[in-house]
Amino acid sequence: MKRPLIFLICSFVILCSVVFAQEDKVFTNPILAGFYPDPSICRVGDDYYLVNSTFSYFPGITVFQSRDLVNWKLIGHVLDRPEQLNLEGQGVSRGIYAPAIRYHDGTYYVTCTLVDIGGNFIVTSKSASGPWSNPVWIPQINGIDPSLFFDERGKAYIIYNSIPPDDKPLYDGHRTLRMHEFDIENLRVIGDEKILVNGGVDIGKKPAWIEGPHLFQRNDYYYLIAAEGGTGDQHSVVVFRSKSVDGPYIPYEKNPILTQRHLNPKRENAITCTGHADLVQTEAHGWWAVFLGCRPYRPFEEGYINTGRETFLAPVKWEEGWPVIAKGNEEVQYHYPLPLPLNLKDTGRQYSGNFTWRDEFNTGILSREWMFLRTPKQQWYDLQQTPGSLSIQVRPESCSGNSNPSFLGYRQQHLCGSASTEIGFVPETENEKAGLVVFQNEKHFYFLCKSLEGNVPVIQLYKSSDNDSSNDQMELITSQQIGNENITKGLLLRIESRGSVYSFSYAYEPQKWILFKDSVDAKFLSTRVSGGFVGCVYALYATSQGRSCKNASRFDWFEYRGDDEVYR
Repeated sequence: MKRPLIFLICSFVILCSVVFAQEDKVFTNPILAGFYPDPSICRVGDDYYLVNSTFSYFPGITVFQSRDLVNWKLIGHVLDRPEQLNLEGQGVSRGIYAPAIRYHDGTYYVTCTLVDIGGNFIVTSKSASGPWSNPVWIPQINGIDPSLFFDERGKAYIIYNSIPPDDKPLYDGHRTLRMHEFDIENLRVIGDEKILVNGGVDIGKKPAWIEGPHLFQRNDYYYLIAAEGGTGDQHSVVVFRSKSVDGPYIPYEKNPILTQRHLNPKRENAITCTGHADLVQTEAHGWWAVFLGCRPYRPFEEGYINTGRETFLAPVKWEEGWPVIAKGNEEVQYHYPLPLPLNLKDTGRQYSGNFTWRDEFNTGILSREWMFLRTPKQQWYDLQQTPGSLSIQVRPESCSGNSNPSFLGYRQQHLCGSASTEIGFVPETENEKAGLVVFQNEKHFYFLCKSLEGNVPVIQLYKSSDNDSSNDQMELITSQQIGNENITKGLLLRIESRGSVYSFSYAYEPQKWILFKDSVDAKFLSTRVSGGFVGCVYALYATSQGRSCKNASRFDWFEYRGDDEVYR
């Protein structure tokens, strides 16, 4: 009798310890580190699903799943077939803008904009992990950022950013939020278009770029949230409400409900550019917001950012019938109390805090973490021929062009960290180059590679150039001959980020790194210098710079390490 009693007491003590420990625990922001912008979220039972913009990377629209809003698993992509998404010719910051995910009556819906090509579309699936349908285009919507809303009767509406009334802007950035009733059976708009918001909270103050709208119903009100102020350091989230779905929508007198634009940008470990939020209610009736934000590196230096816009999570407080994410001088925090009990089931990998991710290329299939630059027209990589390694064809296409090069990208997720790989490659001509690139866009990247100078094998470091007469739009920074004793060995390459600088190293044996070039300007790859909406990507990359080639490069592993001081 004593043993079962002791067992029950011990079990109770352990259970209480877990419960009380959970109350004291916090999660780490961003919940998705690195280039994961424009989050949208929905809950289905105990599961939460989140999607992000992917611009001109393929596959398009990441889909994450979580049980606790903190630990996320990449379960697939919405647009993972070439017939769904053709990105040929698109600039890196074009393509897929601001998806929104919703669930209704057994079906998942994602609405989105494919800029410059098809416009607005909707796709559907019975499972959030896919497969998803081919896009159904919605040509009647003249704008961006469409989002579905289902009222308590199941009636559907689609809300979006659009042009000013009569297409006559009163100022730069003048936009409207509009709505159509939506035929969910036939996936088309019906009825008349309605303007819900003209300009923003106060058109007299010339609010810019009202966009990213989402509609919610709570108690007796319909709530319309949207981003305002553009995607830079003036970014914010504002809210309106109405007792009728089609308005009139009255702005909250204490708007914005989220912004960091009025805070000192030089504050320690600042989180800036917060906006583009979506809300979700947990089963326990708590409300949470996912939104994008940025982490400039230290020293502040006017907000240089290389990791791009990331996904953050914060609690929503309801005050006098209005949702508030951060009020007054409240800073977005790196840590908040856990929203839900932690899901103990393995999510596969970390996306927040400090972590290491390594790919040994030993599963026979390409990990979902890898991204292609635009849609591949052919399979130029191989994981089967030599198990435990990745073979990449050396092709004429280059990352300074607008097609699909031999390029497999992994997001830079920390201000301080590294990406490294081991490459086996025997170049046959000077134009053949393979190695590791840190890439922001077509005109802003650094390329650490193995190649030839004359007939001599060398390690080279290039910087992109916007000079059309330069060699493949790259300028050689430095090179180093490979000694005869190392010609047949595998070559290890590493790029380290330390906020405002990158350093480049190589080795012939593990952990015996030789510094190749130190303190290379990272601001050249920041969005402040390069422009655009994406973040830096480390990529395994091979090119023959416009010439035909039958050669291939072999990568034996890839490792990413992130170690930001704020998480130590």
